[in-house]
Amino acid sequence: MEAQGIDSRRAWLTVVAAFFASGVTLGIAYSFGAFFESMSEEFDAAKGATAVIFGVTTFLFFSLSIITGRMSDRFGPRVVLLLGAVGLFVGLVATSRVQSLGLGYVTYGAGVGVAAACGYVPMVSVVGGWFREQRAVAVGLAVAGIGVGTSVLSPLSAALIDRWGWRDTYVFFGVGGALLLLACVPLMDRPPGDGEPQPSRFADALSSPVFRRFALSAMMLGLALFVPFVFVGQYAKEREIGPVAAAVLVGVLGGSSVVSRVGFGSLVRRFGSFRLYRSCLMITGFSFVLWFAAGASYAMLVLFVLVLGVGYGGFVALSPIVISDRLGVAGLGSILGLLYTAPGIGALIGAPTAGWLIDTTDSYRWAIAACFGCAAVSVALLAGLPQDGEGRLQRADNARG
Repeated sequence: MEAQGIDSRRAWLTVVAAFFASGVTLGIAYSFGAFFESMSEEFDAAKGATAVIFGVTTFLFFSLSIITGRMSDRFGPRVVLLLGAVGLFVGLVATSRVQSLGLGYVTYGAGVGVAAACGYVPMVSVVGGWFREQRAVAVGLAVAGIGVGTSVLSPLSAALIDRWGWRDTYVFFGVGGALLLLACVPLMDRPPGDGEPQPSRFADALSSPVFRRFALSAMMLGLALFVPFVFVGQYAKEREIGPVAAAVLVGVLGGSSVVSRVGFGSLVRRFGSFRLYRSCLMITGFSFVLWFAAGASYAMLVLFVLVLGVGYGGFVALSPIVISDRLGVAGLGSILGLLYTAPGIGALIGAPTAGWLIDTTDSYRWAIAACFGCAAVSVALLAGLPQDGEGRLQRADNARG
């Protein structure tokens, strides 16, 4: 295989770039829980209202991936990464100056949402195009950046907030994150043979009953999956656990997801991508049983986020593999952008609704139970989807159905 070809050494540089791009953008977004209490208190806002910031950000991240994925197919990944660096810098610096929570919805939501939309889906789709034999492992390593970023940045956020306050911490992250994204730009490039713009695959995806059910399942999971990123730290602090130790919970979640992203990617050939993906959704649902039973036990909370991280990491790592097994890799950026809109809708609704339930009932139990129910529905929606003898979604005729 030539130096610049499929599965080459050059291909692995795109994995490095995707690892850091997804790590810094999603790591910052998923560390919002460390900022939650400080922002809620400063703006005298209820939990549900404060959680809207995370909901808007996650929704924009997923939904704008339709656009950024298509931009990467059409103009190349370097342009998209540059846009992400600008969005992250402007969004976080502007958020550090806001005087109202409503304005924070715009500055943080748009800035970090755009940056994450640029740093994750388009980069993963590029990595997928650079590999054939090692695609599952390469994608797993690329998306492991999210877990590493979250495991590092969540406790770091808590420590910086404690020392400098939440506003200065956003400035630090805006400057540092933008510089790291700029450093990733020269490592990214179009896959071999993709010098021409890739076709849009929106129509192929939307016309596929299998894709539509798969996306609906992802939306139901999104209703539950992102609630702990916002609230598990706050849950711990309300049970007299220190702020850094509480933020470490989200870090542990991210860390355990790294192991599952890489591990599940390496197990695809043996067990099949769809079979593993469905198992990950079951693991995610089971984790909420652990949270429900945890009470004030820090050890049980750690166990909860460890198990959740395994399920979450597998969901992230396997989604692009499962859907490319079904629809192929041509125009994968547009397909993944459309797919990830579904959990984005779930995040937009799920975290603020959980906050409303917590405020209304003065308890986390109903919110946790609702998360379990949504995860169970996401698993049920996968029943009956066509799979081959190797545990993958059955390839559609002409990569279209």
